[in-house]
Amino acid sequence: MNKIELIEKIYSTNKSPTLEEISSLLSIENNSKEFYKLLELSNKLSRDTFGNHGYVFAQIGINAEPCSKDCKFCSMGIGHYILDKQFKKTKEEVINESKSLTSSNINNIFLMATGDYPIEMFIEIATEVRNAIPKEVHLIANIGDFDIDIANKLLKIGINGIYHINRLREGIDTLIDKSVREQTIELISKSDLDLYYCIEPIGSEHSYDEIAVEILRAKELNIKAMAVMRRTTVANTPLANINSINALELTKIAAATNIIVKPSLSMNAHESIQMSLLAGINQLYAEYGSNPRDTSSNTETSRGLTPNKAWQMLEDANWYYQKKS
Repeated sequence: MNKIELIEKIYSTNKSPTLEEISSLLSIENNSKEFYKLLELSNKLSRDTFGNHGYVFAQIGINAEPCSKDCKFCSMGIGHYILDKQFKKTKEEVINESKSLTSSNINNIFLMATGDYPIEMFIEIATEVRNAIPKEVHLIANIGDFDIDIANKLLKIGINGIYHINRLREGIDTLIDKSVREQTIELISKSDLDLYYCIEPIGSEHSYDEIAVEILRAKELNIKAMAVMRRTTVANTPLANINSINALELTKIAAATNIIVKPSLSMNAHESIQMSLLAGINQLYAEYGSNPRDTSSNTETSRGLTPNKAWQMLEDANWYYQKKS
């Protein structure tokens, strides 16, 4: 089977491909005719599945502190903390930022905290945010690992979903126990919380076989909101001297992931680049507060997109906001 036939086979079926087939898809040469066929069918799949419905999710980094998980790609690792300051946002600050963001056609708000952030403090803040923003705006938690009791508490206060992933080289480039990570993912997938998944942080050091494992995991988890993210090179972190992947490579991986996982809600590629929208990307992020890929503790003034900029990018590719009824 040649690569064109493989693309068409994966596109036309909901059956999980093999790891070998996924790796073969990822190894398509950039700028080849196979590359453009992959983008064409990924874009067609998104248009058929999502119509012209675009999404902007906003994420607020609610603290900037050295984290004991010490991820080698993160600006907040305890062994190499490089943000320009440290803070915990107050409850009032997070509420006000969340309310402000909802005036910009935001679909979801993610509250992100480092792995050591006290869970009861997170729940207290999230409870107030949930009460302060419209019900149609989903509230998503991006936090460390947790058990069933915490999952039930999050559901009770109105958290709609969780961003939780098994990162590439988890336990090698991070101090996170991979088995614990996988247990939390399984717990979320069996709960009433939506699981938001991403293949990340993809760098030139990762093989297609490694990436294929996580794409297949996402496929088998039946993810609604899917994403891929390239590793951003952050100066003075342990991985700073290893190259990132380029825009073509990110776009190809996004397209391959889209036609394999077939998410029902949205497909994202991060950090946001216009090129990836040719592959059917219909969801972008606006970011505020701390950001693991930034040296500024206020990423909205640095790397982070504003909601208006994200919507401008989506609308340029004919993706539009549709208010929920």
